Amino acid sequence: QVQFVESGGGLVQPGGSLRLSCAASGFYFSNYDMAWYRQAPGKERELVATIIRWSGSTNYGDSVKGRFTISRDNARNTVYLQMNSLKPEDTAVYYCRAPKIGVWGQGTQVTVSS
Repeated sequence: QVQFVESGGGLVQPGGSLRLSCAASGFYFSNYDMAWYRQAPGKERELVATIIRWSGSTNYGDSVKGRFTISRDNARNTVYLQMNSLKPEDTAVYYCRAPKIGVWGQGTQVTVSS
């Protein structure tokens, strides 16, 4: 069955960096656009970044543009999110997903705090 397993979260100081990974399985990864989402406490889940399946074109939410980079490795069925210049407001659970597949992983917690 379809699975997404996120990893790489943790506690980081403001201005620091983290790299999230998401291992996907159960579908033909190369054929699907991929995305990262996040959900902060008391807030709705929001779309952070997307990457198109073949071209590798990317799009970002305004709040992360210029600081986050999404990438994918089709040979490893893995999507990444490089997060730089982290801010306390980036604190959230981060999820990856193929938007056209209605399955969510367990997410990985990112906490930005001094």
